[in-house]
Amino acid sequence: MNPTNKFTSSRLFTLLGSTRKARIISASALFLAVCAFGAAGVAPLAPDAADLPVKSVSEELALPNLSTQIAALEQQQTNEHYIHEEKVRAGDTLAALLNRLGVDDEAAETFIKKDKVARGVMQLTTGKRVQAQTDDEGNLQWLQATVVDGKDMPVKNISITRKGDSFEAKEEAAKLERRIEMHARTITSTLYAATDSSDDGAKLPDSIVKQIIEMFSTNIDFRGDLKRGDHFNVVYETFWQNGEFVRAGRILAGEFTNHGTTYQSVWFEDPQSKQGGGYFSFDGKSLKKAFLKSPVEFSRISSGFAMRVHPISGQWKQHKGIDFPAPTGTPIRAAGDGVVDFEGTQNGYGNVVVLKHWANYTTAYAHMSRFAPGIKKGSKVSQGDVIGYVGTTGWSTGAHLHYEFRVGGEAKDPSKLNVQAQAPLTAAEMARFKAYAADMSHRFALLQPVGAGSTRVAAK
Repeated sequence: MNPTNKFTSSRLFTLLGSTRKARIISASALFLAVCAFGAAGVAPLAPDAADLPVKSVSEELALPNLSTQIAALEQQQTNEHYIHEEKVRAGDTLAALLNRLGVDDEAAETFIKKDKVARGVMQLTTGKRVQAQTDDEGNLQWLQATVVDGKDMPVKNISITRKGDSFEAKEEAAKLERRIEMHARTITSTLYAATDSSDDGAKLPDSIVKQIIEMFSTNIDFRGDLKRGDHFNVVYETFWQNGEFVRAGRILAGEFTNHGTTYQSVWFEDPQSKQGGGYFSFDGKSLKKAFLKSPVEFSRISSGFAMRVHPISGQWKQHKGIDFPAPTGTPIRAAGDGVVDFEGTQNGYGNVVVLKHWANYTTAYAHMSRFAPGIKKGSKVSQGDVIGYVGTTGWSTGAHLHYEFRVGGEAKDPSKLNVQAQAPLTAAEMARFKAYAADMSHRFALLQPVGAGSTRVAAK
């Protein structure tokens, strides 16, 4: 075949194929368009709302009983309870307090006055919060108050609840939140002026001010030795309940700058030892006095540790103690920290208490009229705790305290002994003390740095 003819045949075949393919596509498109038009043409139209049938439905509803609703509302108001809260004001009487609480209940007032537990409400101090719930006629449903009581300031919650036509009173130890507070003050006139007001708006509790005076009184005369510009820092504990201040606790650390000299003291009680807590210098030396000079306040000595004629036997013999004359019933204080080794009656001593202290020291307190509550063998006491009361039991010619200081069981003259204040800290205790003291030093640094030229010394 001629090459030219071959080429022409192939091209013709290609053209015929293309034309056929284009016709097929065009036919398909035309078919789909017809189908779509047909579908659109037969779709039903939505009905007109005006042509729809309308059906009316009527139903008779019962009206509410207004009398029943009004009666229920009145009953609800009759059973409504109201909770009132007030703070005790200076000079408040029980009647005045109950009146402000909305209580108009003579039976409740009588119960509070007569019931042993309930009348604790009458011991509330100024500023303490009291809550009460009443009905709309003023009848008391319940009353709650928090009372701080006693030397060690135990805190108890008192609740009074109506039980039908009577009342029931209960008390329980309060669960308190402990907080640590720290304040700095500068003397402008007096100590109390500095503690009553400041830039931070906080008034230091009176018990804390008293502790400051006790802590530094051997170094500073607070009546005449303070001068403008003297400065002190104090860290102490407070106790709270439901967001309300209940009481202040112990000063944990304090420093007082007077005439350029700073005196420091820190409380430390090792949780891992049996030794009681006490105040220390920041180098770990105890600041506690060894023993009280007098176990009875404001008393003279009638007979010292010396030879004398016995007032009953008339014989010349050694008096192995010190006699402090005082009226019957005068409190007798523990001369030092210790444990009750004996409590009872011993021949000429009459009612006597013997305390065992650290090392081999003991003290004896004789002729008591009676023992203080809680004093029994094994009881732990702290220096200054009341252990009994002056009397004239045993071989005694008048009300007085016979006080003995013993070393290894043998009576000694305490005025001639150099007695250590308390057992020194062990190596382990000292390590824990240093960590604790470092924290207190850091707190002091946060409060305010000591002025230039001041010298730090331990409070004595």
